[in-house]
Amino acid sequence: MASYFEFHCPVKILSGPKALENLPYELKRLGASRPLFISDLGVAKAGLLTTVTATLDDSEAEVAAVYDQVPADSSVTIVQEAAATFRQGRCDSLVAVGGGSVIDTAKAVNILVSHGGEDLLQFSGADHIQGPLKPLVVIPTTAGTGSEVTQVAVIAHRKKRIKMAFASSLLYPQVAILDPRMTLSLPKTLTAATAMDALTHAVEAFISVQKNPLSDAYATTAIRLIVENLPGVLRNGSEPSGRLALADAACFAGIAFSNAMVVMVHALGHAAGALCHIHHGTAMNIFLPHGLEYNLGRRRDAIGELLLPLAGSEAYAQTPAAMRAEKAIETLRQFQSQVHELTGLPTRLRDADVPATILESIARTALNDGALLFNPEDMTFEEALYVLQKAY
Repeated sequence: MASYFEFHCPVKILSGPKALENLPYELKRLGASRPLFISDLGVAKAGLLTTVTATLDDSEAEVAAVYDQVPADSSVTIVQEAAATFRQGRCDSLVAVGGGSVIDTAKAVNILVSHGGEDLLQFSGADHIQGPLKPLVVIPTTAGTGSEVTQVAVIAHRKKRIKMAFASSLLYPQVAILDPRMTLSLPKTLTAATAMDALTHAVEAFISVQKNPLSDAYATTAIRLIVENLPGVLRNGSEPSGRLALADAACFAGIAFSNAMVVMVHALGHAAGALCHIHHGTAMNIFLPHGLEYNLGRRRDAIGELLLPLAGSEAYAQTPAAMRAEKAIETLRQFQSQVHELTGLPTRLRDADVPATILESIARTALNDGALLFNPEDMTFEEALYVLQKAY
C-alpha cells in the first residue's frame, strides 16, 4: 500500500426510514427554496416522485418545476431540455430522484444552469468546470451506481456519437438522501444487477493500485452489507431494513471507488455495454470473478482479505492464509449462483445474448478504457480476449 494517499467525500449523507422528511431542512440550509425535480417516467409512475415532492408541503420551499423525461441513457438534448425547464421555472436548485442516468443528467444540467450556454462539450473532461454550481440534492431509487457520492457524470452526444465524461470536485452533490421507500418497488432482477454493480465497485476499489486504508474500510463494509442482505431482499423485496442496507452499501462502495478507482472488470463492462448494450450490472456480475482470477498474481494478499467480508470471520479464520484468495473467489461464485437461482441474473456472456463474434471488438475497445490504468496487472489484447472467452 502506498505511503501517501488522498481521500475526499464532501457529500452530507442522510440515511434511514424517515430520511426523506429532512429534504425541506436541507434545502433551507443550502439557501434554496425553488428546486427543479429531475426524474424519469418509471419513477414518476411508481409514485416515488410524489412521495418526495410531498415532503415540501407546509415548508418554505416549493416545487418550482419538474422534468421527468430522463431516459435510461441520457443525452445532450435531454440535458438542454431540463436546463430550459430550470430557467423557465426560475429555479434555484436541483433535486435528482432516480438512478444513475437521472443523477448524471442532474449534474450536467447543473453545469449549464450555473455557467450558462447550451454547449456541454466545452465542460467535458477533467476539471473543465470553473466556479461553483447550484445546490444539488440526490435521492437514489436504485442501490448500485453510487452516483450520489461521485464527482463524475457521463452524457451521450448523439450527433458526435460519443459519450462525454465529466469529472470535477464541483460535481459532487451537497446532500445524498438514502431512504428505503425509494427502492421498495425495484424489480427483483434489477435489484440483483444493481447490487452486483455496487459489489464490483467495492471489490475493485479494494484491489486497485490506488487503494488506501479509508477506501478499504468503505469497500469491505459495502461488501459485507451486500452479501448479508441481498439474498433476503430478493426473497422479500418489501423488507425495508434490507433495502436500506443495500442503499447504504451502494453509497459506501461509491465512496470507495471514487477514491481508489475501479479496474479491469469495469473496462470490460464498459466495452461490452457500448457494443452489445448489455446492462452494466449484469456485465459486472459476469466479469467480476474473472477479474479477481486475472489479478491473483499481484493481488493475492488483498483478494485473500476479501474472504472476511465475503464469508465471515469463522470461514476466514478456518482457511489457511495461503488458500484465502482462492476461497474468496470460490465464495464469490457461490454467492453469484445463489443470486442466479433467485433471479436468473446471467453469469456468462452467452446467457446475456452477447454474440461470440463480437468478443474481439470488446477486447479492443476495453484496452482504451481508463480503468485499466489502475489495474494491478497490465493487459494486452490477447489477454483481454482470453478473459472474455472464459466469461463466455
